[in-house]
Amino acid sequence: QVQLVESGGGLVQAGGSLRLSCAASGRTFSRYAMGWFRQAPGKEREFVAAISWTTYYADSVKGRFTISGDNVKNTVYLQMNNLSPEDTAVYYCAAARSRGGTLFSDGTYDYWGQGTQVTVSS
Repeated sequence: QVQLVESGGGLVQAGGSLRLSCAASGRTFSRYAMGWFRQAPGKEREFVAAISWTTYYADSVKGRFTISGDNVKNTVYLQMNNLSPEDTAVYYCAAARSRGGTLFSDGTYDYWGQGTQVTVSS
């Protein structure tokens, strides 16, 4: 069993930055693929970024967001730069036992955090 706790969300102006953190506990963090998803009001949950043996990004965040992991701290980060109002959403961290799975699909993930709100004002 893996427990995931996100933090770092908040309110930021357009063009600003935030860093989300996802602390994992329960099993060895490095055995899992980790992903970030987001869900805006009235929209479906969408893939943002993932890290396994390499990193993956949605086209909408490439060049602005960076996913990274710290195996010592059992934490995965999402550095978000040049934020826009379209990035406003609840951001979820997720862990997948299958590191070689389809990491942009939420069905691949086995464990989810509770989410953290990111609001970008114009």
